[in-house]
Amino acid sequence: MDPNLSPPSDLSTQVAALAGRYNRANGPVIRLVNRLGGTLESQLSALPQGVRSQIDRLTAQALEASYGIASRAPDLGQRTPMVAAMAAGAAGGAGGLATALAELPVTVTLFLNTIRGVARDAGLDPDEDWVRAECLQVFAAGSPLKQDDGVNTSFIGSRLALTGSTMKNLIATIAPRLATVVGQKLAAQAVPVIGAVSGAALNAAFLSYYREIARVRFELVKLGQIHGAEAVEAEFRLATMPAKVIRA
Repeated sequence: MDPNLSPPSDLSTQVAALAGRYNRANGPVIRLVNRLGGTLESQLSALPQGVRSQIDRLTAQALEASYGIASRAPDLGQRTPMVAAMAAGAAGGAGGLATALAELPVTVTLFLNTIRGVARDAGLDPDEDWVRAECLQVFAAGSPLKQDDGVNTSFIGSRLALTGSTMKNLIATIAPRLATVVGQKLAAQAVPVIGAVSGAALNAAFLSYYREIARVRFELVKLGQIHGAEAVEAEFRLATMPAKVIRA
């Protein structure tokens, strides 16, 4: 057995622990922004259609560019990406929408570099095609700004060969979700009521969120290698399913 893999113990217990980590991934900044969900959606919808289209286009371009850049970048460790993301967020938030959009490729690259570092820490090779696909999938793992389907487990245990076309198709699938997140982040930076929540704080919160989601995802990947992907996916769906309220 690969020494990097988790020992084969009670699957339900291990998955429940990972589900708990996922549920705790949102820090105080994200929780504050979530409380302003309706405000952020209205702020985002109030942007001109041309700007929203630009966010979609720039997000897809940033994701594709960062995919190549992060693959060539050295491991930056734990602290450096956080410091760099905060600096980029502060710079991006200083000049309104224009500088925030200019900051986007830098921030996405830092996020992806951090996700690759988590894969490496989990004993996976981030340069293997299927692991690179898993790294990208973290961005489709649910938004920190809304409750949706949680960690998308569809690629767990797979060995996707990333050709140029499959990579583009994967990015085309992920980019719209990431664009929604980015758009809401830009809207959050413009909401006066959260004043002190700067671009730096938001970038730090987002990086922490994606780092934790990556840790959960790669642990699920390792469990999938032991117990089978379908079993792990079923357990995770069960563990993250909201409890039903039984009325008398």
